[in-house]
Amino acid sequence: MGTCSSINGSTRLVGLIGSPVARSSSPEIHNAVFSELGCNYAYVACNVSDDDLERAVRGMEALGFVGYNVTAPCKKRIVPYLDEISRAAELMGAVNTVAIQGGRSLGDNIDGAAFMRTLVMEGINIREKQITVLGGGGAASAVIVQAALDGVACIEVFNRDDEYLSGARELVERVNESTSCEAVLHDLADGDLLRASIESSALLVNATNVGTHDVPGCLVSEDMLVPGLIVADMVYVPRETELISLARSKGNQVVDGVGTFIQQAAISERLWFGIDMPISYVRERFFS
Repeated sequence: MGTCSSINGSTRLVGLIGSPVARSSSPEIHNAVFSELGCNYAYVACNVSDDDLERAVRGMEALGFVGYNVTAPCKKRIVPYLDEISRAAELMGAVNTVAIQGGRSLGDNIDGAAFMRTLVMEGINIREKQITVLGGGGAASAVIVQAALDGVACIEVFNRDDEYLSGARELVERVNESTSCEAVLHDLADGDLLRASIESSALLVNATNVGTHDVPGCLVSEDMLVPGLIVADMVYVPRETELISLARSKGNQVVDGVGTFIQQAAISERLWFGIDMPISYVRERFFS
């Protein structure tokens, strides 16, 4: 494979907008892939506040960017400034990836697709089955919407009485109105109901920030992890969360958050450039 080591007049640009973006690992990963493939592309992180968002969108179009990822706090507020958004993004009310084609900015939300793609790569099929999702924020919304669009029969969502509750309630209503999936919202504090839901589900997904270094812990107890249950965590730092460790010790099949993170990057590159990210290279270089 070749190497493109410098930016020149022919370099095609993609990037990340939001605030803050300084700690994002996306530039390092994408630029390493471009170098590995010998592609004359570059990924840059741009700190963009809400006040500058519309100008940033128009600027990306004017400067010839191929596309970009979107992070907080811009995912919801960017929607009115785009020419078109995908069905998944519409249901979620949020966009995290934009492709610019023919001067038009096309928005998508690929987190759920990345998660579902990761399950497929692990040989897991949850079509026409029930799943339990912990959380009601952005990551949970992505999982819920894409799972519903991909044919999951029932999604039981458990969320605390917090700032995400009203949004989770509205999302469940949209899913029930717009898909054939039955979505139900429950109180995460109801341990008996959570236990019953997990027992009847094929998959348990943690889509909260519990398990990160900042919010350590696990939302379920050991006895809730029944035989045959598949356990997934959207958290990828640390890779071995308390939930993943607990499920592994119980003999449950586990899916950590790294695969979804990598698939997010891979789907972005496919949307922008039509290239296939070398998954094994990224995993070995950044997550081994």
